[in-house]
Amino acid sequence: VATYETSLYDEWGVKRKDFGLADLFGVSFAGKNEGPMRNAYLRLEHESARGHPLLRGLEDAPRIAHGVWRVDVKPAAPVGAVAPLTLIPSYPDLPMEKVYARQPRTDIAQVFLREVPGSAATPGRIVYFPWDIDRSFWEMLGVDHGRLMANAVAWASRDDSPIVVRGPGIIDVAVWQQKNSFTVHLVNLTNPMMMKGPIREVIPLGAQKVTLHLPAGARARAVKLLVANTTPQFRQTRGTIEVEVPGIGEHEVVAVDV
Repeated sequence: VATYETSLYDEWGVKRKDFGLADLFGVSFAGKNEGPMRNAYLRLEHESARGHPLLRGLEDAPRIAHGVWRVDVKPAAPVGAVAPLTLIPSYPDLPMEKVYARQPRTDIAQVFLREVPGSAATPGRIVYFPWDIDRSFWEMLGVDHGRLMANAVAWASRDDSPIVVRGPGIIDVAVWQQKNSFTVHLVNLTNPMMMKGPIREVIPLGAQKVTLHLPAGARARAVKLLVANTTPQFRQTRGTIEVEVPGIGEHEVVAVDV
């Protein structure tokens, strides 16, 4: 999953004539950047994209806000199906009489999804957004942008996430696997200043349900919450275990012996 100017500069910061990963993205740099964009939108092509997983959770949205910067790109080959996201170009934001979309629809793709040779049974998957979806999300925290990025990662990885955490709040999740154990770090980021660094106060979180996928043939024999220093109940099914963490202050660690 890549965005905007990824690979357009070399290791010395010198701009290339084309993306270093052009063959992987399936597009070439068309020579120009646009931005900062005003009143630019993305049209969600629900009908022609036929319910693509990238648009999951956005079914009721005909259009969403674009980012701030984008690059013009040229596909290396004709795009077979209509892209799930297309461009609604910028239009004036003042005076009020001029605030309307000049082109409510275009065929300019704003996401490129590809399958490339991978293993014998499973092709590799690539998602390239030719705009700054990640930077825009960091600054504006647009829920739609967050959903698109999560869907992109899920599609590229075929929903093969090693762990799923469900519960209130915003948590940084990291999984560390060793030969006979898994360690799951859950860091509570729920705070008004979470994107800026300083923490004003710790806002404790309620219960979280942690579902961990185990390697084939592995079974959990012990689970412990290291910060709370307790032994929680866990449920084991085919290839997964479910653990309920009663709550999180700053941090909790789920230790699983297999």
